[in-house]
Amino acid sequence: MDVEVKKNGKNAQLKDHEVKELIKQSQDGDQQARDLLIEKNMRLVWSVVQRFLNRGYEPDDLFQIGCIGLLKSVDKFDLTYDVRFSTYAVPMIIGEIQRFIRDDGTVKVSRSLKELGNKIRRAKDELSKTLGRVPTVQEIAEHLEIEAEDVVLAQEAVRAPSSIHETVYENDGDPITLLDQIADNSEEKWFDKIALKEAISDLEEREKLIVYLRYYKDQTQSEVAERLGISQVQVSRLEKKILKQIKVQMDHTES
Repeated sequence: MDVEVKKNGKNAQLKDHEVKELIKQSQDGDQQARDLLIEKNMRLVWSVVQRFLNRGYEPDDLFQIGCIGLLKSVDKFDLTYDVRFSTYAVPMIIGEIQRFIRDDGTVKVSRSLKELGNKIRRAKDELSKTLGRVPTVQEIAEHLEIEAEDVVLAQEAVRAPSSIHETVYENDGDPITLLDQIADNSEEKWFDKIALKEAISDLEEREKLIVYLRYYKDQTQSEVAERLGISQVQVSRLEKKILKQIKVQMDHTES
């Protein structure tokens, strides 16, 4: 299927109640409703696929895997919960693509990213000797005359993709996720909190990077501080502010 079709979709989006009616029909065995749900949610799948385009896989392959995740979300969606289908489908699609990449073996990284990664490692070693400490991302970027974001991307590209639903750390054997950090103590299903995705999109670039490094890459506040060229105390304050902002945004979205 043509990529532009995936990006743009062929028809206007369905309203939430229309989507749920189609899901009910699909779960009752209606193949036509199932096919229509796939057609109407192609843009949703494609938006998720874009996160993995720098991993060395063909977009069409990732799109097909994403559609499998979409179908699973249609089959498993609980119509008794008052949540939008898309908020449930997104993590299901992400999870399906991640499993595909993990099962496929080592994450593929483009040659250009590998070359940049090697340059960054050499620059980091040189600057460490010159400065007597580990250089910040900004210092490496200035040394190589590239953007700081490119430094982060190249360093992280070889690592497997992570998820806001995967374990951040364990507390006495109990897994803790980013959602646990900001969610309240209600008995709602975890997917009621996927409004987190929308809340994060409203953050400033540096705030997004802090969330990414802390919770997606499981780095300590000291490691994040080192990367950003600020103190650990500043990272701690920023993190508290960010989590509070996300919580407020999520509460507003769900109210």
